[in-house]
Amino acid sequence: MMSEKIQPKVSILVPCYNVEKYLPECLDSIVNQTLKDIEIICINDGSKDSTLEIIKKYAKKDKRFVVIDKENEGYGKSMNRGLDVASGEYVGIVESDDWVEPDAFETLYNTARKNRADMVKADFVFFDNDTKKESPSWPIGISDDLKQKVFCPTEQNPEIIWSGHPSIWTCLYSNKMLHDKNVRFASTPGASFQDMGFKQKTFIVTKRFYYLPQVVLHYRKHANNSDKNNGKIFAVSDAHDDTDKWLTENIQNSHKFKKLVNQCRFANYMWNLYRLSGQARKDFRKRFASEYKKYYTAHELEKNYFDDKTWWKLMCIIHPYNPIYLILHALIGFISPIYKTRVCDGYKIYYLFNKTVIKKVKLPGAQA
Repeated sequence: MMSEKIQPKVSILVPCYNVEKYLPECLDSIVNQTLKDIEIICINDGSKDSTLEIIKKYAKKDKRFVVIDKENEGYGKSMNRGLDVASGEYVGIVESDDWVEPDAFETLYNTARKNRADMVKADFVFFDNDTKKESPSWPIGISDDLKQKVFCPTEQNPEIIWSGHPSIWTCLYSNKMLHDKNVRFASTPGASFQDMGFKQKTFIVTKRFYYLPQVVLHYRKHANNSDKNNGKIFAVSDAHDDTDKWLTENIQNSHKFKKLVNQCRFANYMWNLYRLSGQARKDFRKRFASEYKKYYTAHELEKNYFDDKTWWKLMCIIHPYNPIYLILHALIGFISPIYKTRVCDGYKIYYLFNKTVIKKVKLPGAQA
């Protein structure tokens, strides 16, 4: 009689596409984790180099490996294939050109179990592949009084959902939560920036979140990173459309989250706008303006989520031919050495001379 398979503590998804140069370092860092009770799911997305052979070589020596070999379908479908077979209590992600600290998953798992967390997020460092130097990650946008405490992001610190790098691979997710709420990656063929949508979905459904200020991963920056691809100017829009569709189909009273997801969309639209140039930038700005004019008219934006300068910047995008908004935006910039506002650490803060706090307003939660 065959014994029933014991559930691993963590399933680690490793999406792979033409990464023969970096894959061994990545897999070595996972194989040598201090947490041994793991499942290593490598998804080969139709690689043309020796990626598959490298995966098979590791799998032959280590029974913890699960190998999925498929035709090239893109990142989203690869990740969803991995989620389909993940059997661990928690799910983690490691991109195949990055590597993790030896105790990364033991630390994340123990933290999750101790705090009965749906999701735990830690920190990472950027590794410049050309200079071989490391630099700190972007700020996460979390109030100091919530660090290393369990809380619900949408109710207590919504800024965390749209601020900072998506960094979905510094997190541990409850497998049950992902399945119960049908949290998946956008699977549109050729889509990009699916990590943005996955970040939003997980933060929206997480009721017990825990932030751990500890570096667990090294994010390799090199010429082939997907975030350097300027070709698909509306890919960010497609990713957010997928999130909207998921909200409607899976989340009860999804309208409560409208202002929150529109702020997430705004932050990513601004990032996309600044990375584009020429006609591509003009085309995207036109779509940006059209969408946000609708949200503004429908009262689906929360002004307290914006610092004053950014709010008037948005008004300039929505009303490009109205000189009043251009003047107000310029005026706010002119007086900023004396008076300014910032949205940070879960608050909108009003400053005088960049030091004196005039007023501090807690950001409204999506559930309020």
